[in-house]
Parts: sequence; C-alpha cells; structure tokens
Amino acid sequence: MQIYKKRHICKNECKLSSTILPFLSVCIIFANDMITRCYLEITNVCNLNCVFCPKTTREKHSMTLDEFDTLTTRLAGEVRFLYFHLMGEPFLHPLLPEFILMARRKGFTPVITTNGTLLAQRGDLLDALPHKLQISLHSHEGNGKDNPEQYIDEVMAFAKEAAQRGCVVVLRLWNEGGLNRMNGSILDMIADSQPRPWTQRHDGWKLTENLYVESDDMFEWPDLQHDVYKEEEVFCYALRNQIGVLADGTVVPCCLDHNGDMPLGNLYDNSLNEILASPRATALYQGFTSHTAVEPLCRRCGYSAVSKRFRKQE
Repeated sequence: MQIYKKRHICKNECKLSSTILPFLSVCIIFANDMITRCYLEITNVCNLNCVFCPKTTREKHSMTLDEFDTLTTRLAGEVRFLYFHLMGEPFLHPLLPEFILMARRKGFTPVITTNGTLLAQRGDLLDALPHKLQISLHSHEGNGKDNPEQYIDEVMAFAKEAAQRGCVVVLRLWNEGGLNRMNGSILDMIADSQPRPWTQRHDGWKLTENLYVESDDMFEWPDLQHDVYKEEEVFCYALRNQIGVLADGTVVPCCLDHNGDMPLGNLYDNSLNEILASPRATALYQGFTSHTAVEPLCRRCGYSAVSKRFRKQE
C-alpha cells in the first residue's frame, strides 16, 4: 500500500549532544519548542477504499463536540497547526464547521486534508473555511475510478470559491511513480476551469491567488509487517514538530502511526506535557537526536531513512 510524502517543515533541531541528553530533564528538552502541528483524527471513518491507504484495525469512532472541546483545550497553547485527520475523511463529519470555528477561537490554525468527493455536498463549509484545504486528487484513480470529469468539476467549483474567500487550497497529485496515468488529463481539466499559463513552482504550479497544484512521489506507509530499512542514519521530526491524536484520544508520535502502534498516552487521562515526558516518548525523542530509531515501526518507515526523507527537490 502506498501513500505520498508529506511536507514536514522543521523547527530548529535540538543541538544537545547525545552525551548530555541523558542527564537533562525531559521537561527541558521539550520546554523551548511549541510543536508545530498536531494531526487530530476527528473521525477514522472514510468513504473510499484507496489502494495507497493502509487499513486500520481500530474501532470506528467520530468525535463528539464535547470530545473535540476537551482534546483541543488540552492541546491549546501547545501546538500551532491543527490538522483534522490522521486516518478518515474529515468531510464525513457533520460537525466539521463547528470544529473549525472552535479551533480558531482557541488559537489554532486549522488545516484539512480531504479526498474531495464530498465537496459538492458541504457548501456549509464555505462559511467556516480552514486556513488551508488540501485536496488529494490522486484518490480518484487510487480508488479505481475512471472518468474524473464530474469529480474535477466539483473540486474546482469549491476550490475556486474557497480560494477567493482567503483559504489556501492545494490540489495534490502525490502519485508519481504509482497510479498516475490520469494526471495529464486531470491537469487539462483543471486548466479548463482555471486557464493556463500557471506559475511554475518547485513542487507544482500556482494557478491563481491562494490556489495551487502540488505533485510529489509516493512512498510506502510504515507497517510492522514490513522489512527493516537498512540505513546507517535515521531522523524524524516526530515529537519535535508534530504529534498525532487518534479518535479515542491516544497520542502517537506522528501522522504515519495509522494503527496506533506507538501509543504514548491518552489526552483524556494526562496532559500533553506529561505524555511527552513519558519514558517511551523520551526514548523515541533521544533516539532520533542520536540518529537511531528505537521503535520497531520507525525502523520500518522510509520517511525516517535520512536518504529518503526529503521531498522532490528543485
């Protein structure tokens, strides 16, 4: 199963050497940095069955308004960008507009990633737009569907209106090297709605103000059944600039722990600082500081392999 690399913009890496780290309080390690992004899984239910997405064995759950309120209160002041997914399709959630508005009131910058199939049914979201909307166009072909004309028409109608209202909209084709035979046709359909010329960027094009197309290569989701990567050096920004929170409140190190294989604690039971100070979180953080993957899942993740962790370069 395949997924496509996500941009992880790092903050300043911890400069402490591995010889000093064991003698310092965990509180000091985390005290100086706000985690840039949190992937908050408001639902782990999806309306598609894309070949590149892994299947989770976790119990299906969609957050209530009270649950979202509780979790975001515990995250407030600790993270900046709030991504409304880890697994699942956010547009399935009937309370998505309320969640976005609540997140803004609490000081978060909301970001949504969607497969785009429900945009035409969710006009209510045009009055409660996130800061950024990422639409995974590769999900159409990745779900075994042909004839994307209606899909692209609906995507572009919503995307153009959202961009005009100030939302940054990114149309993603993260399938290079995979199921990408429709990419040329999809770009032509986009051009029918937003005519060329477009401004070339290192990762795609700027179509107009606030509206972009982004392309990237695919890579494999980490899985405990996969072989260990043979890498001398590994590194990841998990717990440095990102965390994940599953639909049941479980905190995981990153957005790729789709099955909750690395649970660090639960936000319903403990504060984020307490969870980040746990022995398991500390070991993972210090391991990557010394370029070592201590978790079995991390040793099977291509993103943590230093030679493979960068997106397509200019």
